[in-house]
Amino acid sequence: MLQYIGKRLLQSVLTLFIIITIVFSLLRLMPEEGYLGAAADKMSPAQQEIYLTSLGLRDPILVQLGNFYKNLLQGDLGKSVTYRTDVPVVTIIADKITYSLLFGLGAVALSLLIGVPLGIMMAYRKGRWLDRLGTGYIVFVVAVPAAVYYLVIQMYITELFQLPMLFDEYRPITWILPLTSMALAPTASYAMWMRRYMVDELNKDYIKLARAKGVRERTLMFKHVLRNAFIPMAQYLPATILFTITGSIYIESLYSIPGMGGLLVDAIQRQDNTIVQGLVLVFSSLGIIGLILGDIAMALVDPRIKLGKGGGVR
Repeated sequence: MLQYIGKRLLQSVLTLFIIITIVFSLLRLMPEEGYLGAAADKMSPAQQEIYLTSLGLRDPILVQLGNFYKNLLQGDLGKSVTYRTDVPVVTIIADKITYSLLFGLGAVALSLLIGVPLGIMMAYRKGRWLDRLGTGYIVFVVAVPAAVYYLVIQMYITELFQLPMLFDEYRPITWILPLTSMALAPTASYAMWMRRYMVDELNKDYIKLARAKGVRERTLMFKHVLRNAFIPMAQYLPATILFTITGSIYIESLYSIPGMGGLLVDAIQRQDNTIVQGLVLVFSSLGIIGLILGDIAMALVDPRIKLGKGGGVR
């Protein structure tokens, strides 16, 4: 296990290096006017050149990249250029990540509480009305663009239940719609995969043998089928949690939530490359960590699974 984790961490560092290097290089191809912000019209060409030189943008790309990684090893992601001028990127992200963390964990908890039991009941009552109703919900969420039902929820559910349309951290009632919206897709995903894995288990020979021996259906379902069906789910759960924590760009923008998703949109619009670089690093790190934790969780849930030299779960 320790050997596998060490190997994956080394691979992760290399992956992050490649991702950050590519993003850093592409951002340097963007127009330089974005670094000047609203002050561009007030600066003479000479002043603009001095300012861009002070930011290090006149250095060769390899020198800029080397300085970035040197500062990164010291925990310095640079300072905001246009979003919050001269404020450290670490401070900005730290202020935003709390909201994304709360909404992300809340949405995952809600989707697990609803999606997993729904998937179990759909498999247990396969072909009946509950299974058809759940399948219809899954098809709807998968087929309809998320932006459509997000807008429907905000425009009509707010009016129907007299709920606030915008987020206010001091009013708990304003958390309901964003949490519900963020939980819709994960709920459908958990229900769909839970049903699929349980149906696959129900068709295996050991289940048929147990039924022939007279084992009760409820005992089969919850003691054997559910346990084995949850093993594949364990691999994707950590990654899902970490991805959700990063925040939903659309939902945070829709409800004016000051989280990391909305921050990415603002940073790109204002061409604040230092914040974009920092967010790419955070998002990439969380994604890679989620994949590693998924493999470890799968191995812990099922002792038969070993983390082999091939770098994966088997």
